[in-house]
Amino acid sequence: MEDIKRKGARSAKDIPASVLEQLNKGEIETANLVEWLAVNQTKLLENLLKESNRIQYLEPILTDIRNLKKQTVNTINETIGTGILTESIFNNDSDILSIMARHKSDVVRCWFAYTIGKNQELKIKAILKEIQFLSADKHFGVREISWLAIRSNIINNLEESLEILLEWTFSEDENIRRFATEATRPRGVWCEHIQKLKQEPELALKILNSLKSDPSKYVQDSVGNWLNDASKTRPDFVKDLCEKWEKQSPTKETLYIIKKALRTIKK
Repeated sequence: MEDIKRKGARSAKDIPASVLEQLNKGEIETANLVEWLAVNQTKLLENLLKESNRIQYLEPILTDIRNLKKQTVNTINETIGTGILTESIFNNDSDILSIMARHKSDVVRCWFAYTIGKNQELKIKAILKEIQFLSADKHFGVREISWLAIRSNIINNLEESLEILLEWTFSEDENIRRFATEATRPRGVWCEHIQKLKQEPELALKILNSLKSDPSKYVQDSVGNWLNDASKTRPDFVKDLCEKWEKQSPTKETLYIIKKALRTIKK
């Protein structure tokens, strides 16, 4: 059995048929973004439901996919996760969620993230608690979808989310620390902007200060990108903060973050 350490193909046409088959059966994880994008999610869904004796869930979810105005990898991902949540509630079937949460396939775990984010019974504290293990997932794709799946929940409960995520900045796991900034980026990538943070980045100041000299480059990049986002609407805030950090914390980590934060301002 292959694992995530194998080298993925550089283009979809170069993915060996045997690897693609294993990906679509959920037997292995994707090795890179090319493979992640190449997975046939409806085939993978059918295989998951056949294996777990829940094939009756398939047609309603396929109907939801067909009804999408725009079918992209991300919209299909979200629709499948939402559809499985609907079926699990209707059939009083929490077992399917447990199967997904620990599934070998990273794409199935991405679907599981949406079963958390779309669960209207959960308050923000519970949502963040349930998503945390996915934020620390060893797979890059699951980590990205984990924040994407609950971003609207964070936006709708912004101040409470920022308080909870401040605690995450003290985690020993760099992935959990990174989630605190990546999930709250004012602009972000392929996601809804957080208008309040675009105008009032000060609201996240405790989180930013906590991570200003983080030892992990993964976290440093996220903090730098957060501030670069903010610089497009509040350059004054970003410049002032970077000047303050340069005096208070002239470590190589902080200086790296500052350089990344100011890249748009210094263009």
